[in-house]
This record gives sequence, C-alpha cells and structure tokens, in this order.
Amino acid sequence: MTAELAAAHFITVEEYLDGEELAEQKHEYLAGVAYAMEGGTFAHSAIASNLLIALGAQLHGKKCRPLNSDLKLRIRLADQTRFYYPDAQVLCRPSPAGTVFLDEPAVIFEVISESTRRIDENEKRSAYLSIPTLTAYVLIEQDRPAATVWRRTERGFVREDYAGAEAGIAFDDIGARITLGELREGLA
Repeated sequence: MTAELAAAHFITVEEYLDGEELAEQKHEYLAGVAYAMEGGTFAHSAIASNLLIALGAQLHGKKCRPLNSDLKLRIRLADQTRFYYPDAQVLCRPSPAGTVFLDEPAVIFEVISESTRRIDENEKRSAYLSIPTLTAYVLIEQDRPAATVWRRTERGFVREDYAGAEAGIAFDDIGARITLGELREGLA
C-alpha cells in the first residue's frame, strides 16, 4: 500500500460535491478519495480550446452542445461513484442550467500527454466506456497530430487510430467532423 493511499481520507460523494463548490483547485473523485488536478500546458489548453471552437461552430443551433472542462462527469459503477473533469464533452440531452455534473455525454475528449496517458488510456477509458449514452471516447495527443477514438459499434467499442494534420474524424451521431490540423492551430 502506498503512503498516499494509507494517508487518504475517504469522503462521501456529498462531501466531495460540497467541497468542490468551495475549492480553488479542481479535484477528481475516485472511490471515496479526491485527487487534486494538475495544471495543463499551453499546448493542452490550445488543443482543448481549438476543439471547443470547432465543435461549437458545427453544433451551433443543433440539439448537441460542446462543454468545456469546468463541468464534472459522474460515473456510477457497480461498486463506486467517480467524478472526472474531461477536457471536453458533447451533451445531446437536456440538462438543467444549475447542473454541476453530467451523467449522459455522447462524446468525451481527453488531451493526453505522457504524464496522463496511463490514467486516460486505462482507468478513464474503462469508466467512460461504461456510459450507456457514449458514442465515442477520443484521446488527442498533445505533442503531435494524432488521436485514438474508441467508437461504439454493434460489436461494442472499436479502436480507430488517426495521424497527420490532414486526418479527419467524423462524428456522424452528433453531426460534426474535426481534423487534427485544426486542433493544432497555433502550435508549432
């Protein structure tokens, strides 16, 4: 057992949500433990912003809408509840204005780096793919024009890999398409 785990203070979902309302730093919640989130890099922020701009322009006036990383995502697994802050989500169902978390996103995006890769590719992927409304989970590389999409099919989720600035990713379920080049606009 690690020292961090041994020293962990377990809290309820209600304690987490109440604390997060007052916290100066965001925390993700996993099985009773709140983990402080680290700040991102310029590249991470630029890619997430470019993604929201592209999705916002394409989804404007439609039923689906992109949301930034300020809104938590709640995942209820059989044995625990988790809260994450994805870099972007697309919601296609009505949600009250005062909502502080989502349960039913259609698409989830994470911008990944070497420091977040293990969690994004394993822990979060496993949790995200359990969401019944999810049609795609997208992992966007921070350091190069590449992405991995886990897309729901009749056979379950299937992995698709994209590389190169010209590579385009279609999201027919929400009526959007992005290219890896547009996500990297403003980056060397």
